[in-house]
Amino acid sequence: MAFNDGPRRAAVLGSPIAHSLSPVLHRAAYAELGLDHWSYDRFEVDERTLPGFIEGLDGTWAGLSLTMPLKRAVIPLLDEISDTAASVEAVNTVILGQDGRRTGDNTDIPGIAAALRERGVETVESAAILGAGATASSALAALAGFCTGPVTAYVRSAARADEMRGWGERLGVDVRTADWSDADRALTEPLVIATTPAGAADALAGAVPESPGTLFDVLYEPWPTALVARWSAAGGAVVGGLDLLVHQAVLQVERMTDTRPAPLAAMRAAGEGALGVPRAV
Repeated sequence: MAFNDGPRRAAVLGSPIAHSLSPVLHRAAYAELGLDHWSYDRFEVDERTLPGFIEGLDGTWAGLSLTMPLKRAVIPLLDEISDTAASVEAVNTVILGQDGRRTGDNTDIPGIAAALRERGVETVESAAILGAGATASSALAALAGFCTGPVTAYVRSAARADEMRGWGERLGVDVRTADWSDADRALTEPLVIATTPAGAADALAGAVPESPGTLFDVLYEPWPTALVARWSAAGGAVVGGLDLLVHQAVLQVERMTDTRPAPLAAMRAAGEGALGVPRAV
């Protein structure tokens, strides 16, 4: 079967998964590209059920998007992973070759960089990251390409601080750590990347400086967050979680369908429509 002949399938896997916007974005891309024979679904899959799910895929499958808690659990099930994915030991994209090979990639890292470039952030002298989870390590990997100075990670435990310093050494980023109780200091940096769960950074809204730089909040719902609303009101530039979601999905569509470029504008419009709220803040 030729790559673009006959039915082709893709899906997003994770747990929980019902909230995922990935089907909306990918289906919008297929419609715009005229890929009527492509379908994209979502499946509730956790670490325990992941091996069986992957083994059950047939030749119609082209790719998978992975969210938590599968980004590391999938690695032993793959034939190879890209250098990008290996750099943070996290795979959010699996390309299923028609020869049966399973290749893991990470589109979060270039997605973060692309979302920032779109808003005019090409280089910064220093940055701050709020949080220390999987998204924080991807943010560090992205910053390796355009932050010329130190990155300070604000974390809640010594173990998390050790992890972030370890990622910094691995990625070639000068990472410094500070306690979450001092996170208001992060807001004076030219670039702040908030990777925390909903509500975790709300208390920082009152500490936004008079002339803030750029805030990248990886959340897309609820939107705007309290921090984003205050930041924007003070005149700071804002990059949102929908920006990241769309840019990483664009790369997934291109790699799964072997079609370039993916329709960024159509995918973003579909995401905005699904959220049902204006994105300007």
